[in-house]
Amino acid sequence: MDSILVTGGAGFIGSNFIPFFLDKNEGFKVVNLDLLTYAGDIFNLSELENNDRYIFVEGDICDRSLVDKLFKEYNFVGVIHFAAESHVDNSIKNPDAFVKTNVFGTFNLLDVTKNYWMESPNVFKEGYNNSKFLHVSTDEVYGTLGETGLFTEETPYAPNSPYSASKASSDFMVRSYFHTYGMNVVTTNCSNNYGPKQHDEKLIPTIIRKAISGENIPIYGNGKNIRDWLFVLDHCTGIDIAFKEGKIGETYNIGGKNERNNLYIANTICEILDEEYPKEKSYKEQISFVTDRPGHDFRYAIDASKIENELGWRAKENFESGIRKTIQWYLKKYQ
Repeated sequence: MDSILVTGGAGFIGSNFIPFFLDKNEGFKVVNLDLLTYAGDIFNLSELENNDRYIFVEGDICDRSLVDKLFKEYNFVGVIHFAAESHVDNSIKNPDAFVKTNVFGTFNLLDVTKNYWMESPNVFKEGYNNSKFLHVSTDEVYGTLGETGLFTEETPYAPNSPYSASKASSDFMVRSYFHTYGMNVVTTNCSNNYGPKQHDEKLIPTIIRKAISGENIPIYGNGKNIRDWLFVLDHCTGIDIAFKEGKIGETYNIGGKNERNNLYIANTICEILDEEYPKEKSYKEQISFVTDRPGHDFRYAIDASKIENELGWRAKENFESGIRKTIQWYLKKYQ
């Protein structure tokens, strides 16, 4: 049975991806390497507790000796790299952690992988010709959009926060290992994910949590900032397809075609909560506006036609269907 390394698998997207991947790919074993920082939660994967094709290792992608040891022990034929510091507000306060994990950590993984799979530039060791390193990134590397237009794989990078700058740097590092060493890499850049298992600090869990606890629901600025929202399980299907069928050296943008502004998100969640968990007054009365964060990008939106046309991926959920599933999951959690 082949083994793959998944990094950051106890985080939001990774903990949705691993059960999905194991269910869909019976010939693979998954080793999940996660440092269990504040954003990772081992309970996110409690459903795999008795699965003999899943192994959890607590550790840091920056720890070269550990990563090297895991390659030797499990003979990985694939890497899917989620592990990253990802919260923009935290990157403004503490950018050095983002550079360490997102840039150096990615380099560390790439270099150990390259040394394990390859004899020399463009020459693979026997049995590793089809091994693949998939790097999961973000649309924030492209900067911000105006009222119109979409990010494509050809959009120039223009990161505006320490977080997006660190992810852009990691993308370039992955690119360099393809062009310099001929390593089998694929990069995916996704739009804003939402769904079960997301950390409480993120926008949608915050709105739900603050609403049902009776607190003010904080919305940055005027609430008009727009994001393209992607249901996490749709993202998982895109990663799976890109890992198995993506062309080496290519980038694929994965987006939900669901542009919504933050105020619409808050109002929609409140309306659904008014139906499903009603109280005397509408939850909308708890919405409040707070000082905008520095460098807040106005709009992100992805053109996903490349992965749709070349690999046959499609998002199944629109925002209105996905957010109901999400709210139902969080109501169970917070109650």
